[in-house]
Amino acid sequence: MLVKTKYFGEIDLSDDKIFKLENGLMGFEEYTKYTLLFDSEKEQPGNIMWLQSVEEQGLALPVINPLVIKKDYDPKVNDELIKPLGELNEENLCILLTMTIASDLQKTTANLKAPIIINTDTNVGAQVICENTDYEVRYNVYDAIQKMKEGASC
Repeated sequence: MLVKTKYFGEIDLSDDKIFKLENGLMGFEEYTKYTLLFDSEKEQPGNIMWLQSVEEQGLALPVINPLVIKKDYDPKVNDELIKPLGELNEENLCILLTMTIASDLQKTTANLKAPIIINTDTNVGAQVICENTDYEVRYNVYDAIQKMKEGASC
């Protein structure tokens, strides 16, 4: 399938690289089919990926694995919200956080409160609101990485 993307031009995707978010993303409910894109110019994939809609070229959001910025990330989610994804386990569970990349990188944030949970076996996912009261919508990524670096040097 040929897909026009916001940042990578036109790319050819196999069906197994496309997953469905049954209810779309918050604010973009009408778009339900997505893929993950990486900057292939780099030798190794980076921590930030692009969640690209295959239905709307202009809809591409930066996302990150939460464990890169919060090692103890453990969202509490109502089982009914993730039941449609199928049985989840460590091997097929993919959790992503949407990001807001600021022009001042020190102000870049990730949304801990509304993760995207994907079952990689069924290629079905959902953006959910987690019940953790201490998880922020605008978690400062720069500060988190700096704290982790400081902890690693001790």
